[in-house]
Amino acid sequence: MINIILPVDFGDKTEQLVDGAIKFAKEINGKIHLIHVAPTDIGFAIGDMGFQYFPEVEENEIREELVQLNRLEQRIISHDVECEHLLKQGIAKDIILEYAKSKNASYIVMGSHGRSGIYDVFVGSLTKGLTKSSTIPVLVLPIHE
Repeated sequence: MINIILPVDFGDKTEQLVDGAIKFAKEINGKIHLIHVAPTDIGFAIGDMGFQYFPEVEENEIREELVQLNRLEQRIISHDVECEHLLKQGIAKDIILEYAKSKNASYIVMGSHGRSGIYDVFVGSLTKGLTKSSTIPVLVLPIHE
């Protein structure tokens, strides 16, 4: 089976990205490995006392992101595509590349928003970083309004 890494950020275009990845996975008989990389500073806030850490904020956010990952996984499975998911905290590019290597992935599927002709805006800084650093193909799906 062909392993496909699908990073998601739960933005407003995530559903379109998942639809494109499902279609691609069906065409190549692939398994989707969903991954969401949460920032490491979720529970931090700046207030009168300076930086403060609120573990309950981080726990609630991580819990909600896991619910969203589970929902996406079930949606993909409902289309007869194998799927599993992972949520980690850290630097997205590094974690995605490490995950792709651990899964012996054949593709990383990302989305572009097509907002302008400027490469960083058109493709996105994470997608750009992955295409520059990855040893496996990065498939960029056009995601439009």
